[in-house]
Amino acid sequence: MPRYPTKAPERASADGVAAVDRALSILGAFRQGDRSLTLNELAARTGLVKSTLLRLLASLIHFALIQRDPEGRYTLGPEVARLQSIYTRSFSLESVVLPELRALVDRTQESAVYHVRQGELRLVLYRVDSPQPIRDHVNVGDVMPLDRGAGGRVLSAFAGAEGNLYDRIRREGAVAVVGDRSPELAGIAAPVFKAGGALAGAVTLTMPASRFTPAHMDPVKDTARAISRKLGWA
Repeated sequence: MPRYPTKAPERASADGVAAVDRALSILGAFRQGDRSLTLNELAARTGLVKSTLLRLLASLIHFALIQRDPEGRYTLGPEVARLQSIYTRSFSLESVVLPELRALVDRTQESAVYHVRQGELRLVLYRVDSPQPIRDHVNVGDVMPLDRGAGGRVLSAFAGAEGNLYDRIRREGAVAVVGDRSPELAGIAAPVFKAGGALAGAVTLTMPASRFTPAHMDPVKDTARAISRKLGWA
């Protein structure tokens, strides 16, 4: 489940302003499913004293980021919807995923892939090739099985597949397999989530089985988390 701030920042972010950090912590206090919050609830979630909270809320209300309903509860304001609309129209998944895959390839020297589920298969949506001459030759647009290979295993696990393997993947947040799809290949994969915690896809690192190393597990998980954060997952 996504986590949300429960305490106001004790100091400003690097090169930031403490008052702005506190104001943004109020927006961050709203969770999936919240329709409105009382002043007491906002104080509990942000850690701000009520006098400070009221001053910050006045500024947020002035800019329509927060509004107060007739019962005195606080809700997100129409400016949030306007900004969301702008973000949605300007958003490019490719611009989010490809730089992270390139960084993963630079870090590991192996091929990196972003898979999404397509029915009972998985689709190679983005890929960055290893600079090494010996590698697998999967291409963007290829469809592959869900029940074999690291990427398929992760997509299945976080879609609710049953079994000890899938329980372990959900528990550990990643999987490494050797020879699962092809005897000569190995893969490491981790899930990518979007806002609200829904599964978006999987980051997979592929390599010849002879080059497999568990040391690549952390870079794959780091990449999946980085993409997830950019997709709105906290």
